[in-house]
Amino acid sequence: MQLDNSLASQKPTIDDVASLAGVGRTTVSRVLNNGPNVRAEIRERVQRAVQMLDYKVNIQARNLAGGATRQIALIHASDLDSEPNSYYNSGLELGALRACASQGFQLVTHTVNQTAPTAERQIIALIEEGRCDGIILTPPFSDRLELVKQICEKKCPVVCISGGEEVQRITASVGIDDKAAGFEITRHLIDLGHRKFGYIKGSSGHLSAEGRFDGFLSALKSASIAPQDAIVEPGNFTFHSGIESAQRMLDRPDRPTALVCANDDMAAGALLAIHKMGLEIPRDISVTGFDDTPVSEIVWPPLTTVHQPIKQIGQRAVDLIVGAINGGTGGAVPNHQNIEFRLVTRDSSAPPK
Repeated sequence: MQLDNSLASQKPTIDDVASLAGVGRTTVSRVLNNGPNVRAEIRERVQRAVQMLDYKVNIQARNLAGGATRQIALIHASDLDSEPNSYYNSGLELGALRACASQGFQLVTHTVNQTAPTAERQIIALIEEGRCDGIILTPPFSDRLELVKQICEKKCPVVCISGGEEVQRITASVGIDDKAAGFEITRHLIDLGHRKFGYIKGSSGHLSAEGRFDGFLSALKSASIAPQDAIVEPGNFTFHSGIESAQRMLDRPDRPTALVCANDDMAAGALLAIHKMGLEIPRDISVTGFDDTPVSEIVWPPLTTVHQPIKQIGQRAVDLIVGAINGGTGGAVPNHQNIEFRLVTRDSSAPPK
């Protein structure tokens, strides 16, 4: 493959790429769009021609020609007045954004009030108005089976982040094994010698949060600790709910020696409540979080937590969407991908005094 000097001084076109690679422009388009049915040697030849010519794809022109937006919608849930999660949403966005940029797509984020009666209608409107080629749903929307069914019926690729088992059976999804993670972090505390436990739950109806709690209960049973003896408080994933729930536990005469929290933000709130009472962590009480967000390393003491690879989950969600778009498979293709988690032990957990 040799570059014609006459091309060096002008802006290359898709026809120039096709000519240099010795293929048709349709093949070039298929390669640039990560399409199927292209032999590896042909794909490599086209990619080499693109590099030699320094060819840049005109995204707007391609969208107009193809009748596609080349946009992927990432749906976050928020009632707008609630305290935002410190990192979860932005971590997903960062991973998804990087994947979109590398594959010629744009990421558009939408915040939808999950309690509004028009919430699901707003999401469906994005498809009907042609404002996206695929949708990524985060909890709790990723748990709403009827919403997912409606999206699939409209032949729009959809990927659910941490969707429940029913959702996993009808469409693509990505997340970690929350129950296994909840079990492992609780087992860590049990192995340290703890027998008196507290637990701050996530938002009601959040299936991945319920999975973490189920793992907690299973770990207690595995150590012959009666689950009903654990002190369980409601939370909603926010820093303030961690403070309030921890205070209620600490006011009890039978307060726990180990407190398990369903995310890092609530654990950080619990740390503040414990410090205010003049107790020492982990001497008087061990505390664990979940997610391994940046806050887990900057609080004192640094949190023992579960590392959930949030950015990788966002990236994998885009990969699944783009695969469905390029493959023309629509949204109704069950394909659940578990991403590996890991336990991160830091200074907030130790044997009970």
